Amino acid sequence: MEKAVELIQIVKRFPGVLANDHVDLTVFKGEIHSIVGENGAGKTTLMNQLYGLLRPDSGEIRIFGQKVNFKGPRDAIAKGIGMVHQHFMLVNTLTVAENVVLGSETTRGIIFDLKEAQRKVEKLSKSYGLQIDPTAKIENLPVGMQQRVEIIKTLYRGAEILILDEPTAVLTPQETQELFSILRKLKESGKTIIFISHKLNEVMDISDRITVMRQGKVTGVLNKNETNVKEIARLMVGREIVFTVQKPQAKASDVVLRVENLWVKDYRKLDAVKGVSFEVKKGEIYGIAGVAGNGQSELVEALTGLRKPEKGKIFLLGEDVTGKPVKELRERGMTHIPEDRHKYGLILQYPAYYNMILGRHYVPPFARGDFLDQKKIQEFTAQVFSQFDVRPNNIKMLGMNFSGGNQQKLVVAREMSAKPKLIVVSQPTRGLDVGATEFIHKALIELRDTGVAVLLISMELDEIMSLSDRIAVMYNGQIMGEVDPQQTTIEEIGLMMAGHKFEEVRRF
Repeated sequence: MEKAVELIQIVKRFPGVLANDHVDLTVFKGEIHSIVGENGAGKTTLMNQLYGLLRPDSGEIRIFGQKVNFKGPRDAIAKGIGMVHQHFMLVNTLTVAENVVLGSETTRGIIFDLKEAQRKVEKLSKSYGLQIDPTAKIENLPVGMQQRVEIIKTLYRGAEILILDEPTAVLTPQETQELFSILRKLKESGKTIIFISHKLNEVMDISDRITVMRQGKVTGVLNKNETNVKEIARLMVGREIVFTVQKPQAKASDVVLRVENLWVKDYRKLDAVKGVSFEVKKGEIYGIAGVAGNGQSELVEALTGLRKPEKGKIFLLGEDVTGKPVKELRERGMTHIPEDRHKYGLILQYPAYYNMILGRHYVPPFARGDFLDQKKIQEFTAQVFSQFDVRPNNIKMLGMNFSGGNQQKLVVAREMSAKPKLIVVSQPTRGLDVGATEFIHKALIELRDTGVAVLLISMELDEIMSLSDRIAVMYNGQIMGEVDPQQTTIEEIGLMMAGHKFEEVRRF
């Protein structure tokens, strides 16, 4: 078989980190080749070198047998390589269409033809089942829609070699299957796909071959038909992984969060949350399921002080906190793991030890009067890094230099270690490997069992079903019903996610 990509003895170092340690990778033309590994294993760093964003310290890259030395992504694109990044490469102030065609603009004479660009993007988005408004500005789109723009942008350029870094992290199961259908068609037409994912069931579904990485090295190259999820996970983390969540019966008691008839508008001033009411009790995990874009993001922002509700009431520990600012909510015992860790979770230009105290930076033991206690901050951060296995274990490294999964672990560690009374958790395991996901799930159960009220919002149905004590399903800004995970099925929840009320579902 013809070799589309050859990476030979690739070495890449960062200060204090050996990200790629003499990595060899061969990808054949016309195959779907997955790369898996723990957060920080070096997968994205390796692909960023293939795409020209980084240059290897040593080693060789060959494309269709020809040695290349990319000085930047433009060189890689010229060689037929496209990449959908885990962290978006979008210009927030431009529209969807402008981002997609950027660098390959449609012109009428010497003038940029915006209408034609919008028409092409709309046609592309419909043909690939990635519906999106081409006139919307990126800064106004939720994270799921931004990921769609990245996928459309890459497809627009028609690359021969397509790199997809966690492309399904924000897609629904239906959208994922549509994407897989597209990838299989691309494969049939001779395209080469490199697929990076933490979702091992997806890897087993879509791959021809799988390369496993751990701590910057390749630990195995497997044929999909000759392996299984357990073997891949063991090669990734070096131990057996427990895939089922073990938890005792919840001991729910007093109501911690009560939401009454809440209405919230989105950035377009349209109703995104429409009369939602529910309660979350001490010592339980209350899960909210739903397809992205059905009001969950706006609901979370209203609850956590990031967006003003139009009407309705929010009560925390019996006190009316409707419209209160983030600072006051945190002081009352609410913490928040946001779905967009870059926008709301981290200051990427700050070192890890400052990020670890955000929201508590002005109170003891981290502050003494008007001054930060650097020693206490760094001691605390080192302790939490060890507890949550944030990698690399370098508390002075800038937030932007951690892998996506370890940035998420940093946010999760900060919010869980703040001793909350209520924690609002939105997409907590997005971009996390199987080992980190197992750890986060255990930590959420432990929080619940110490009496913390947990509000969990997730698009991962398996996660919602296995962690939640009660589940509400949102569709078009409304709650379709509330169910007991022990007495329902994924099929029933799926019907409610499609817009059927609970009472209708039970009649089917």
